[in-house]
Amino acid sequence: MSLTKEEKTKLIESYRINDVDTGSPEVQIAILTTRINSLTDHLRINKHDESSRRGLLKMVGRRRRLLAYLRRGNYARYVTVTDNLKLRKK
Repeated sequence: MSLTKEEKTKLIESYRINDVDTGSPEVQIAILTTRINSLTDHLRINKHDESSRRGLLKMVGRRRRLLAYLRRGNYARYVTVTDNLKLRKK
């Protein structure tokens, strides 16, 4: 369910803006999307895991807020991130 250090480092390197960037919205959205996909697969198997379902909903909400922030601030970066992660745009 959780990301390994190597997977997280790989995501940070592919979505960062500069060499020291680890917390930009793009990086956070990419990490959350990977965790959401992993947790979604877990919940397909374990349908009654309500604790994980609550965590999933919190992550989806956080990603939604980050996407809204990015969309308001820099629409071109928003489009790039949503295309790369194959997220639906509203």
